[in-house]
Amino acid sequence: MQLLLGRLADAFRQLAGLLRRVRPAEKSTLLAAFVSAISVFAFVEIADDVTEGDTLAFDQKVLLFFRNPADHSDPLGPPWLEGVMRDFTALGGIPVLTTFTALVVGFLLLSGRRRSAWMVAVSVLGGIILSNLLKWGFDRPRPDLVPHAMAVYSQSFPSGHAMLSAVVYLTLGALLARTESDIRVKVYLLGAACLLTMIVGISRIYLGVHWPTDVLAGWAVGAGWALVTWLVMLWLQGRGKVEAAH
Repeated sequence: MQLLLGRLADAFRQLAGLLRRVRPAEKSTLLAAFVSAISVFAFVEIADDVTEGDTLAFDQKVLLFFRNPADHSDPLGPPWLEGVMRDFTALGGIPVLTTFTALVVGFLLLSGRRRSAWMVAVSVLGGIILSNLLKWGFDRPRPDLVPHAMAVYSQSFPSGHAMLSAVVYLTLGALLARTESDIRVKVYLLGAACLLTMIVGISRIYLGVHWPTDVLAGWAVGAGWALVTWLVMLWLQGRGKVEAAH
């Protein structure tokens, strides 16, 4: 994990130098392309370490950080916090994310942005399919170090909740940010999307249903997928195939 963080730090230093040499209009596209590439790279590195068993010590240390040292079946904090975490984790579940997506797609259709609606639907549906394919491919068991605080039925790697919350909330946050000219509002919307994504992932670790690297991998591949589909939308918009922001 330290090697991965070092490589990411070097990459972002190179990006900072590159952004100083490009035109302002190109910076957002370049940044999105770079971050999507970094996200995919991070996922590949994490997956490789997980497959080789190199993350076990890290996973165990972080998972136990959220547990009572005297009783690993007891999550840290007051009893009500466990209920709060279950509520947070529901924000990354298929029913909630599907509802959010359907409402946004309906809004786009009613406002005359039919192609944008299709792009959002394809992005989310593609993310769900990719998540299931990755889970089946890696077939990692759920953590057995601590009791699960809720029922789980699928494989562990990558975290579907972390991945799909990144896909949905980052896509919708970017979609809303397109409609705003104030940079502060754009930052707020994207920051809120990132915060929701992080809360969902942390809740999965707290409840003991995912290893930390499951969540990190889910965040990485989810952000990468959201950014790639966003770049495709920008490309189609430039060719007149997708409606411009109002």
